[in-house]
Amino acid sequence: MSDWDLDLRDAEEQMDEAFAAEGDVVLGVLDGTTEPAAWIRSVDYGNTLMLSIEGDLNELAAGFAREVKDMGGELMHFRGFLVITPPGRSIDTERLKD
Repeated sequence: MSDWDLDLRDAEEQMDEAFAAEGDVVLGVLDGTTEPAAWIRSVDYGNTLMLSIEGDLNELAAGFAREVKDMGGELMHFRGFLVITPPGRSIDTERLKD
């Protein structure tokens, strides 16, 4: 037997994320308990995130906002939520301009 250091629980979790339906709307809470890489992966898989903000937005989004923007995604703070779209999907704010 070889001495492999394989964490199957982590692998299963990442596989579940990778094989999730592309283009979902993911609801979540931005409170610092989720690793920034998880939000980045979700956007990279084509999901739109709607995150309820619990804390300082700048501090909470610092770990992933730049990378999401660099990959072509959009971020917008709207009524206590952070809306994040993947590359190729824009946030239409036209109806907010009354």
